[in-house]
Amino acid sequence: MRGADSLCVLVVAETLQGKTTSPTCELLGLARCLADQAGGTVVAALLGSGGDAVAQELITRGADKVLVAEHALLGEYHADAWVPLIARICRQAACDAILLSHNAVGADLAPRLAFRLGTAVATGCVEVALSAGRFTLTRPCYGGNAREVVAFKTTPAIATVRPGCYDALAADASRSGTVEQVPPELDATAIRTRIVARKRDAADGMRLEDAKVIVAGGRGLNGADGFGVLAELARALGGAVGASRVPCDLGWCPRSWQIGLTGRTVTPELYIAVGISGAGHHMAGCGNARTIVAINTDPEAAIFREARYGVVGDFQQFIPAFVSEVQRLSG
Repeated sequence: MRGADSLCVLVVAETLQGKTTSPTCELLGLARCLADQAGGTVVAALLGSGGDAVAQELITRGADKVLVAEHALLGEYHADAWVPLIARICRQAACDAILLSHNAVGADLAPRLAFRLGTAVATGCVEVALSAGRFTLTRPCYGGNAREVVAFKTTPAIATVRPGCYDALAADASRSGTVEQVPPELDATAIRTRIVARKRDAADGMRLEDAKVIVAGGRGLNGADGFGVLAELARALGGAVGASRVPCDLGWCPRSWQIGLTGRTVTPELYIAVGISGAGHHMAGCGNARTIVAINTDPEAAIFREARYGVVGDFQQFIPAFVSEVQRLSG
């Protein structure tokens, strides 16, 4: 790593429907904290089109400089187009660390980028720290039952960070920064694949990452009908419905509902786990919830060790009664 006075942290920004995503704002908050420890700078890489408004938002969220590359082929993630361009941006910024969100884009882009830059990558991190001039990266291992701390001898250090692990900084319109255009220099012949169509899961409500209340179901629901019961409770509490891995694998609910080590990471104020055993790989995605309530027929289920409140019983009897009481109290 170079001297602390020239420390540079680069964030690969993502947008959705022309707006900066919540995970990107969280990464900027993390990058700002790391850079401030060493008097360094935060650079954001923004690929796509019409990026001026988004670039200014990235500055208000903590970036000192935004490198913008605009091209029609960059509007949606495409590895053949993004990898060489971001690698060039990283070299131009001379960054010491590169942060990406741990999602479908980050998980695909980060290893490719590490190979291009001749460095290493840690995926699914829950903590990134700067200690004695080195970046240390903490990530779940052994199915979420333990955590490992790694550091690299090579630079830049590349990490994908799970959403919800850090708070985004409040937008500060008084912050100033620079916006620079980067020539895309894309070679259309190098694009080996083409996107035929994209299909997004229909959004029946709020995103899991944004929900203050989540009602999640597991194998104990014994079928897709159980999620209808959970939906009633979620509506009564103004929350969203989630799931562990098994119901998603069995087709009981959409894959986008999956919470856990191989799914989404959420940090709601209230997490109600129904028929979920509490395995480490699931708790890795919801363990930072402020309050966990467990509903399970097995009094020895591991979820009760994680929960603040627990109910031993049949959810089909308990939840309808609970919904009625919530509706009564809410008038």
